[in-house]
Amino acid sequence: MPYVDGYVVAVPKQNLDAYKALAGVAGPIWKEHGALSYVECIGDDVPYGKLTSFPRAVHAKDDEVVIFSWVTYDSRESRDAIVARVMEDPRLSEEKWQSVFDGKRMIYGGFQSFLEL
Repeated sequence: MPYVDGYVVAVPKQNLDAYKALAGVAGPIWKEHGALSYVECIGDDVPYGKLTSFPRAVHAKDDEVVIFSWVTYDSRESRDAIVARVMEDPRLSEEKWQSVFDGKRMIYGGFQSFLEL
């Protein structure tokens, strides 16, 4: 079963087209370096919870939309190697994304799959 990296980020609505363009560049680069899949989703039903929620997790503002993304890999080991290569790839330099969203509010993590139906 695949290893999965999950990401949640708040993107200003005015930057949504720029984010989509960036994702259109990033996905193929991730796959070129060995990822099995790359998925980006725009929040459509993500209510602001009283205690916890996706918007709370990334401190989303009223003029921002929540993006949920994931990337899959063969294993944790291959993920570590792929992410290292992606982070060094000049096509995804920090300057390319830092004007599109606030990376300090991004949450992410790696997960071992245990069930797939």
